[in-house]
Amino acid sequence: MRDLGAGFGFLVQGQKWVGRHGRWFGFGLLPGLVTLVLYVGALIGLGYGADDLTTWATPFADDWTSPWQGLFRGFLTGLVFAFGLFLSIITFTAVTLLVGQPFYESLSEQVDRTEGGEVPESGLPLWRELWISARDSLRVLLRVVLYGILLFACGFIPVVGQTVVPVIGFCVSGFFLAHELTSVALQRRGVELKERLTMLRGRRMLTLGFGVPLTLSFLVPFLAVFLMPGAVAGATLMARELTGEAGTGDDEAPAPTTVPAGAPDLRKRQGA
Repeated sequence: MRDLGAGFGFLVQGQKWVGRHGRWFGFGLLPGLVTLVLYVGALIGLGYGADDLTTWATPFADDWTSPWQGLFRGFLTGLVFAFGLFLSIITFTAVTLLVGQPFYESLSEQVDRTEGGEVPESGLPLWRELWISARDSLRVLLRVVLYGILLFACGFIPVVGQTVVPVIGFCVSGFFLAHELTSVALQRRGVELKERLTMLRGRRMLTLGFGVPLTLSFLVPFLAVFLMPGAVAGATLMARELTGEAGTGDDEAPAPTTVPAGAPDLRKRQGA
């Protein structure tokens, strides 16, 4: 449970960091604003089209009597929109990070700089970084879709589908949201996708403590845009924790712990 609180602490510290560095907060807002416009349009379209999609997918219910037809299709429409919202929460971060790759890398580097020690740089050209980010995000998205389909099916189970499944869904969302955000700092450190997932699974409660509250806050309209700069900053601080790097700068950060089993020791990689 200590890790759970520590994960939330990194989220708070990230918001405090951008609060103290206002220029970087404004700098980090731009990609989120662009992505928000795209997603609002997509969700509005889904809201208008979900009824027609449900009707098309359930022709066997055309002859059902009232109120069963309306209740059944209304329930399915709600599930379709909930599934779309679930995917939007997960993919919003990935798309925003892809759109704002140069912005968030600069912000993440600045966080490393204020924390002291090495400031890792990928050394790759921008097009190569964008390709790696898009490729890894697609791989993660496929995992999320599989989980989403499974949870969507489990949503039909009485009681469990309305209680346990939503909780699991938020945990899954939080885990992969934390992964997408920490990937900004970890990719600069040369940590591959498989290694990143291993690191986060090794500190699962830390990851959920960071990702789940952020997932819940993203449900509030427009709040995600304003939290993204601080979320990237907090994820960078958490990445330093995961890799065992010391925090010695002007921002408070938890003392480094030992590197989790199966995770790469970045201190050796950086020659620290």
